[in-house]
Amino acid sequence: MSYYFSKEVDGDFDAVIDKVNSELQNEGFGVLADINIQGALKNKLGVDFRKYRVLGACNPPFALKALKAEDKIGTMLPCNVVVQEAEDGRIEVAAINPVQSMISVGNDKLTEIASEIGVKLKKVIEAL
Repeated sequence: MSYYFSKEVDGDFDAVIDKVNSELQNEGFGVLADINIQGALKNKLGVDFRKYRVLGACNPPFALKALKAEDKIGTMLPCNVVVQEAEDGRIEVAAINPVQSMISVGNDKLTEIASEIGVKLKKVIEAL
């Protein structure tokens, strides 16, 4: 099992970001952080890099369940979704597979929560 779910999508990069945000909202997620890797690498290192954004998505009810089950789980939150443009112009959207990331914690309650979140993130990816 892979540590992420992904899909290639057609369209303008910014339009894909908007669509991802919309689909995340449909599944009860909000975006807490929008990290522009391309911009950060340009500003900090003077490096030209492809369009690459990391959206830190959070579903508050599930985040609360996870925090109650494991108080240090915040080190692994939020759920990251990557939108990146390949050199040939293709756009890929990838989301973390929360089950894979929670296995290392060894808390059965978290694995159950992660499974539910995984279903929602798969729906986001499939809807694109």
